[in-house]
Amino acid sequence: MTGGRPRGALPWVALLLWGCGSAVIAAPPESTHPAEPANIESTVFLIGDAGAPAPDEPVLKALKRQVLADTALRVIVFLGDNVYNRGMPDSSNLSARREAERRLQAQMAIGLDTRTPTYFVPGNHDWGYMGVDGWGSIRRQGAYVEQHGEQLVRLLPRNGCPGPEVVDVGRGTRLIMLDTQWFVHEYAKPVDSTSGCATWTAKMVAESLGRAVASLKDSVDTVVTRRAVILGHHPMDTSGEHGGYFTWVDQFFPLRRFARWLWIPLPGIGSQEAIARRGGQTNQDMAGPLYEGMRRALDEVFKDNPPLVFAGGHDHNLQVQRGVHVKWVLVSGAGIYGHLNPVGINTSTRYAAAKSGFMRLDVLRDGRVRLGVITVDAVGKDDEAFALYLE
Repeated sequence: MTGGRPRGALPWVALLLWGCGSAVIAAPPESTHPAEPANIESTVFLIGDAGAPAPDEPVLKALKRQVLADTALRVIVFLGDNVYNRGMPDSSNLSARREAERRLQAQMAIGLDTRTPTYFVPGNHDWGYMGVDGWGSIRRQGAYVEQHGEQLVRLLPRNGCPGPEVVDVGRGTRLIMLDTQWFVHEYAKPVDSTSGCATWTAKMVAESLGRAVASLKDSVDTVVTRRAVILGHHPMDTSGEHGGYFTWVDQFFPLRRFARWLWIPLPGIGSQEAIARRGGQTNQDMAGPLYEGMRRALDEVFKDNPPLVFAGGHDHNLQVQRGVHVKWVLVSGAGIYGHLNPVGINTSTRYAAAKSGFMRLDVLRDGRVRLGVITVDAVGKDDEAFALYLE
């Protein structure tokens, strides 16, 4: 990790009070009329951080039920951290390898069982938890998906390449997938032409991404304008832990991050960690220098051709935000029941909740796009907690 602790750290009492002051409630849900099924041309399901599912995972159960009930052209996208905690190990660790395969297969089965095109984008845990063997780990995951995915389930971008990878869905949607961990990874990764990647520098990624978005202006379809939906693990913005939000509980009982039952008060340690992460201690947080650099590079691409959506996971909650150079920023990182991080709100927030679930984008035949935020309870019952017509 890069970065360091800020100078002149405040006493832990002051930091604890700061945490209390920053705690906020979720934005209230907004209701909107659902689209008639006959009017939906395609649906994209967005679910992230689902890489440690229970044997009868409630969120995956609810997702499969919605996919089966959907009569439109449909696509599933898993937004990274597909295998907790350190990605796909090699076969020398047989028990860990078997469990990693089970976790990945539980997600793949939804696409395979419903015959729905399914895409996984890489996350930081898929890259060996950002470790030395990260590039090897993501390549092993890709090989497993390719071997067992029946050409219906794919990991994109492939082989640790940054992307972008483009998949057009129907007449209304262009999915553009990025491996955002490539930007912030601190160990070996594709950086030259010998990697077999189409792009291997940030400049090349930006130029290719810009072309993929700008070319939509030249669409010959006068009925529907295809919208760009950018997909990566690390979001462009977040009001969760990776954006610097920590509750007083996080700061007073920091060990609960590792085991929810560890109610051991360590206020000094927890508060120091919070302030350090706000200051850029890790490149997995928005304040980290590599993460900041990635966001600046993407903002530069998007400022002339704003995509409709940038969807990511990373924070374990559900967020809908108005963007700046992206029209809408979505965080859908709650794909395992109960695996949640607290979330705050900012001036751009339209919805934010520390609840398990996923999102869906319904692209209508008249060109409108409807977002639905689906929350899921412990037995797999789903509920649309928030909905909004994005255009």
